[in-house]
This record gives sequence, C-alpha cells and structure tokens, in this order.
Amino acid sequence: MKRIKKHPVLEIKERKEVKFSFDGKELTAFDGEMISSALFANGIRIFSYHKKDGAPQGIFCANGQCGQCSVIADGKTVKACVTPVKEGMQVKPLRGKAVLCDDGKLEIRNDFEKIEEIDIDVLVLGAGPSGLSCAFELGKFNLDVLLIDDKDRPGGKLVLQTHKFFGSVEDCYAGTRGIDIAYKLAEDIKKYPSIKLWTSAVCIGVFSDKKVGVVKNGVYYLIKPKAFVVAAGAREKTLMFPGNDLPGVYGAGAFQTLVNRDLVKACERIFIVGGGNVGLIAGYHAIQAGIKVVGLVEAAPSCGGYKVHEDKLRRLGVPIFTGHTIVKAEGRDSVESVTIAAVDEKFSPIKGTEKTFKVDTILVAVGLNPVNEFYSQAIESSMNVFICGDAQEIAEASAAMFSGKIAAHKVLKNLGFITSEVPKFWFDKLNILKSRPGKTFPVEELKRDSKNKVYPVFHCRQEIPCNPCVTVCPKKSIKLSGDTIMSIPEFSGECIGCFKCLVICPGLAITIVDKRKDEMNPIVYVPYENEGTLLEKGRKVILVDDYGKDICESNVESVLNMKAENVRVIGFSVPASICEKVVSVRLFDIENPDKWDGELPSDDGTIICRCERVTLGEIRKLIKQGVRDLNQLKALTRAGMGACGSKTCNSLLLAIMKREGIEPQKITDLTKRPLFVETEFAAFAGSSDKKEKEDKTSFSGF
Repeated sequence: MKRIKKHPVLEIKERKEVKFSFDGKELTAFDGEMISSALFANGIRIFSYHKKDGAPQGIFCANGQCGQCSVIADGKTVKACVTPVKEGMQVKPLRGKAVLCDDGKLEIRNDFEKIEEIDIDVLVLGAGPSGLSCAFELGKFNLDVLLIDDKDRPGGKLVLQTHKFFGSVEDCYAGTRGIDIAYKLAEDIKKYPSIKLWTSAVCIGVFSDKKVGVVKNGVYYLIKPKAFVVAAGAREKTLMFPGNDLPGVYGAGAFQTLVNRDLVKACERIFIVGGGNVGLIAGYHAIQAGIKVVGLVEAAPSCGGYKVHEDKLRRLGVPIFTGHTIVKAEGRDSVESVTIAAVDEKFSPIKGTEKTFKVDTILVAVGLNPVNEFYSQAIESSMNVFICGDAQEIAEASAAMFSGKIAAHKVLKNLGFITSEVPKFWFDKLNILKSRPGKTFPVEELKRDSKNKVYPVFHCRQEIPCNPCVTVCPKKSIKLSGDTIMSIPEFSGECIGCFKCLVICPGLAITIVDKRKDEMNPIVYVPYENEGTLLEKGRKVILVDDYGKDICESNVESVLNMKAENVRVIGFSVPASICEKVVSVRLFDIENPDKWDGELPSDDGTIICRCERVTLGEIRKLIKQGVRDLNQLKALTRAGMGACGSKTCNSLLLAIMKREGIEPQKITDLTKRPLFVETEFAAFAGSSDKKEKEDKTSFSGF
C-alpha cells in the first residue's frame, strides 16, 4: 500500500477500512475516500482506456471538472476523483465504450417529484478563503446566507496547504498553515446561525429566470438569491508537449489532493514544470511526503514565485533549471522519464542542451485560469451578482480572504444594510496582499546587527507581503525596513533567543545565532519541517548558504521539537566566520541527467483535447486552411466536445491560434455549455435514489 505513514505536519489518524474491487481484484481502501485515491494507494495509476485509440487514462485534475479518471462503479460511469469508495463497491475500467448498467437494460422510473425552489438573501458559490470570508461578514448582519461547495469539506485549496502563509497577521492569519486557516474560517461562520453550508453541492448553471441550479447528493434544487456571490476559485492550466497525456502527468492541485488531503504517497520520483508559487510549494510538499523531487524547470530566466519558496527547494538539494522547458515525457503506459532543454529568446528548445531524468510523475504547474463562467452567466441573466477571490483575479489566498470581505461590503450596500462605500484602505491592503514580488537584495546589502550574544539573522531577501516575525517578537526588536509589509525585516535591539520569529516564519528564512557559550564556535539554529529521523542528534550533515551552496559539514548538536508549530529547531556548532551564512541543511544530492542524443521531437502528436484526443497537428492543419471559429474547429475535430466541456483545452486552443499568428479579434471563442458539469437526467426530473439524509438547512463542515 502506498500510504504516507509519517508526516512532519499532518496528523495520521486511524480510519475505517473497507473492501472493494477493481477489475475483479479485491483491494482495501478507507471508507469514504475517493476512488482515485484508493486506486493510487493500491499502486494503480491507469483507471481506464480511451474509446478512440485505447490510450491509458488516469487522474488529471482531481477536481471533478474533467473526465480523465472515469471508471464504472457498481454499474454506473462515474468520476473516480469525486466518488467515494463504499464497502463492497465493484469498480471497473472503461474499455472504449459507455455502459448503462450491468444487464444492458436502461431502468425506467416514473417516481418524478417537483423540484424544490429556495429563496435566499445571498448565495455564495465556493467555500474557499474568499467565500468563507464573504459569508462571515454577511452573517454579522443576520442575512440568510447559503454557502455551497462541491467538495466534502469547506476551505477550498487551503485544505491542501501544509505550509505557513504570508501576508498580514492581522488581516489574513499570516504565519499560520493553510490547513489551520481553513479550519479557523469554517469555525468562524458557525458563529452565525443564519449561514447555511452545503458541502458536496455542485452548481451546474445560472439561468435566465435568475435561478441557480444546484445538485446536492443527487438531488436538484433551484436557488433564487437576492444577491449572488461567485467565489468559485480557479482551475489549473495545462501545457502542450509530447507525452502530456500519459498517466503520471497532472497538476499540482491533483498532487496535493492525493498527498496532503488523502495521505497517499502518489509517486516516488517527481519532476515539476513551472516555477511559480504553486509549483515551488508542491515541490516542498512532495519532500515532506517522502518523495524525491528530481528537479524543477522554468522557461523564464527566473522563477516567478516567492524567492523564499524557491530557496527552500534549492537549499534542500533540488536543482532548479531556469531558462529551460520540458521537451517531452516518455513511457509505455505511464511516465518513465522527462526530457528538458534550454530555450532561446523565443522560448524554443535549443538542440544539444537536452537532459533526461528518470521519473514516474510530472507535475504541471504553469498557472491558473479563473472559474468565472457562473459570473458571466449571471450577468447575462441580469442577476445581482458579485465576484471575489481567484474567480475574479488570480492571487494568493491571503488576498482572496480580503477580496471576500470587500465583496461582502458591496453586497451589504447593494441590499441596503449599509450606506458607506468600501473603505479605500481596504483596497490598498488588498493591492499589497496580491502584489507580485518586488526587489531582491544581494546578501551583502542586508543589515545584520550582531552586537548581541544571541540574535536573529534574516535570509529573506525579496520584497513580499509578510510581517509575522515583526508581530511575534516579544521585545519589539524586529521592524520592517519600509512603510508597508512589502519591506524586508531588520533586527535592532535585544534578543532573548525565544525562537518565536524563527518558528513562525513562512519562508523558513530566519536563523538564530547564539554566542553565549562560545563566541568562536557559536550555535546556529535553523528551522526544519521534514522527516525527523533524517536529522537526529549527532548526525553529520552538510550546511548550505543563502544560495544553496555547501558551506561546511557539522554534527547536529540539538533538536528542539516545537510541537505546537510542527517545526523542529536544529542546532549546529560552526565557526563564527560563517555563522551568519548558514541557513539550511542539504538533504539530497543533485542527480546527473542521462545524455539524450535524439532529435528534438515533433509536437504534432501532442494531445490538446484530452477528452477526445485531438492532436496539435490536426488543429494546426485546420488553422492553415482558414478556420478561425473554435466552434467550427469543434465540429470538425471534436476538440472541446468531451466530458470537461473545454475547461482544459479552451485556453490551449486560443494559445495555438495566437502562436499561429492569428489576431485575437479574428478568433471566435467556443460557446460555453449551459451546464457546468454532466448531470443525471434523474436529478432534473426529481427522481433520485440519493435523497439527503441530513437536514439541508443545517451547517455541515469539518
């Protein structure tokens, strides 16, 4: 079983086991976990085979929005990533054809019921950081709020985040782990009985009569709100390269769902494509789960994510290849290797620079697209609609929380509960929280106050919105160098060696130098969030500097387990001349890639539409023939016609048009489907065997 048995942050709880079968073989799972996670835990990564060419299919989005993980469960075709395992469930792979039921007969039912319609003050779509924050502010005014989310628990992507967040302690829980922020936000809305939370509730469409269709536990409802807030978050972008359709190629959200939510060790050796915060953070999460991160590739000259996230990987021994791109993925039935190459000024691979690494998973983290379809539908229907979080603009979760608060203020004013406009300083704070990284300072320019016998050393050299260390210092000796939380911290005053700044720092970018016992060979304390047995007292390790370069070897002198923070503080004795340079421990040796002597592969066979397996070559051919309307392209190739409703390929099709030199104004985009996801006919008829067991007006949270 590929289960995570130990984790430096997450608690491993006992769970009830159940038996189920896949393709006739009996397997074990945990009751209620998703089929996809149960299959991965049993070492199964190929779920089905495509009807067009028999290509193996596996997990891709793990978010219920594509159809890559479809299987047959108890005679019905379902998405494995959003369907829980039950005792005795029989799961089978799809083998090139749809299945109605095991006996080949379609069941006819006539127990139709009237669809229930619900009037509500405010409907909030999405129980992530922005939706929860919005609902909380609305609850203060006793508004009748219905908050819905398609997952089995509130928190959105926060429930996948084991790292500590940046931003402001006062405004967005900076210095707190994402999983804990999710819990805090969910607990906050329980304070107001007027807020009702529906989990496992899928919004399927917004209609012209100003009603919103929602399916919960197989039962269909029509919600008619006075105000509608879209906080649906974002979906991950994908990337075009040969082999991108192999099982083992998927996004960071899917990976974090397996590893951090379901505690499944999804792979052994992973390679990451994309140097934004999502890719950098996912790499760190992989290491915490005991997975080898073979490398990370970023096409730009530098990573776009926070430097402290990048530094955490470099310092542990993960090679980061900037100015490089992925050339192809290879494998018979799933990923076995990845080839990368340096790029020229047009981001095209340079022949002769190829490097190949043996891996079993490629994580694609190349940005996000907002889930804003419902907002567009609501505007077309002249609804009283508002938007916040990533659905409005892609940013950090800290910004999403504040964005939700602003949306709530707009709703309250619109409904007549308040008369004031949103305060300007709220927008100022939001703009700071969603700021891109600012200036990066050389180590030599950092001010370091080493007059004391014990003092902190700051290794965060980039301007990002963050202030936990300032807030937590009991002596108020840490201050920001500028007027906003974008400024880097500086120390001046007294330090008592309490470690509070060290353990709260989201970037693991603070060390403590202690010369009280030995000024010539002081103790340097560094933060550590990985497997504890790797750094036990007395073990010899390699220490690295700000740039991830080896400085010296040293023995572990002490290990302090800060259980409340899930952080270990490791002490090393080092010469005074280098004590301020030591920042971390290198865990891994960098691997030498295999030499690749082949030709750069043609990308014509690259799969663009995963649902219908339409290739880049097919699309290029039609563009050259004059096709500019994506709807025409869809009719000719079936691109965008599959189960995901073009959620995955739409942005790729537009990018291909642009790459082929087509001006944006000459392109006709795909017509969006009226329904967001596939929905059983029985739900629309009020005929369902999945009637809710709980009172639908009650709160259902963690």
